[in-house]
Amino acid sequence: MVFTVDAGNTNIVLGALYENSEIAFTARIATDRSMTGDQYAALINNILKLYKICPDDISGSIISTVVPALEQSLSAAILLLFGKAPLIVGRGVDSGLKVKGVPSDVLGADLVCAAVGALKKYPAPMIIFDFGTATTVTAIDRDGVFLGGSIIPGAKISLNALSSTAALLRDIDLDGGDSLTPISLDTAECMKAGILLGSASMMDGMIQRCRKIIGEDAAVIATGGLSGAVVPHCLTPGIISDRELLLHGLLEIYLRNTK
Repeated sequence: MVFTVDAGNTNIVLGALYENSEIAFTARIATDRSMTGDQYAALINNILKLYKICPDDISGSIISTVVPALEQSLSAAILLLFGKAPLIVGRGVDSGLKVKGVPSDVLGADLVCAAVGALKKYPAPMIIFDFGTATTVTAIDRDGVFLGGSIIPGAKISLNALSSTAALLRDIDLDGGDSLTPISLDTAECMKAGILLGSASMMDGMIQRCRKIIGEDAAVIATGGLSGAVVPHCLTPGIISDRELLLHGLLEIYLRNTK
């Protein structure tokens, strides 16, 4: 069983996967740059107990992080729990990802893991949307080559900017937006519609633009914490929602570098 850690600016996604890609568990905790390795070890150990996972069942581990300050504390936690240092995506680790024009290790670890996971599970060409603190768009051509993409302020960043700079616009919850309309008189509903329907419209537009470059048959995969709130509002048919995409990518990279 391989223990995976995808550490972002807002959340850290933990997982354990068997080598056949079956997921034993996933969990999400808040990112805290001030926590020590011992504190993260205690937190992770409690989560393992919650899901009835024994540390002795873990044969190895791998970390992907876009927060450099977390690398040392998470590595120390994993070494303390499992007795073996983790692989860290980007440090001379072979991802197997083909990138147009640059080495793969210059890319963000999250982009690499999402692309590797998507190429393992879905046919190219493809467009990957990752709804995290930032929303990233990645294009992969029909030969499986990573071409590049775009970075957009995330939905929660946009919402925080509204509520912190506009005196009459308060912070709102983005859950429960199934019946949104773009025309409303309620301020909270207007904000929710603007964020979620606006993100869905952005997604539809970026899909059209990317497909003109890489092919109209390009698959579309959405992942990340807010993907489930945005994708139902898209007009583009056939979008694949896969919240565990990065964990599968981490497993593939781990297996590639240990076998």
